[in-house]
Amino acid sequence: MKAKTRTPDPWAAAMAVTLLKDAHEIVGRLMPAPDAAPEVLRDFYLRSAKVYDRVAEVDRGHHHEALYWAKRERSKGQRIARVLETGGDDTEEVEADE
Repeated sequence: MKAKTRTPDPWAAAMAVTLLKDAHEIVGRLMPAPDAAPEVLRDFYLRSAKVYDRVAEVDRGHHHEALYWAKRERSKGQRIARVLETGGDDTEEVEADE
């Protein structure tokens, strides 16, 4: 019987960064395609908000800037979540904010 190999969680590396510039780099690599399913975009934005929240605590020189990015990403994720909850099927509202 063949052993299952675990796929590493790409977000684990993002959660391990300690500098804002590194967070930008890795989050940018993790960003899904613009035409990805709304659920995928929602999850991406909410997870990236957690990355920036963490960076705000450890990269004190960029604390406020990291908090800005966390709030921005969280807002996008929450807007998509609201659209999904109300039965909307597009994210034009979110795209207009980018």
